[in-house]
Amino acid sequence: QVQLVESGGGLAQHGGSLRLSCAASGTLFAINAMGWYRRAPGKRRELVAEMDSDGVSQYADSVKGRFTLSTDKVEKTVALQMNSLKAEDTAVYYCHINEGAELRYDYWGQGTQVTVSS
Repeated sequence: QVQLVESGGGLAQHGGSLRLSCAASGTLFAINAMGWYRRAPGKRRELVAEMDSDGVSQYADSVKGRFTLSTDKVEKTVALQMNSLKAEDTAVYYCHINEGAELRYDYWGQGTQVTVSS
């Protein structure tokens, strides 16, 4: 059974920084993508940053230049360094891993709250 455990959320001031970490337990085969999503109050879940199996990363336009994704397939860890935080970054952040070949599976963390005060 695969479980993703997140840490590092909390309260930050406008312009501050936070680092989110996620560690996966269990066996993962053929990881296709590792990254972070978020859901702000009253909004749909959205992609924040994700890296595919070729090592190519994509970021939401709203976080480009401020957030940096790092992943380690061997250690099964995903981290998100968030700098220059804004109030609009306030959301619950979810770690995500997609794995599999013919059949693909999505795994999600429990979510960690990030609150940015203006």
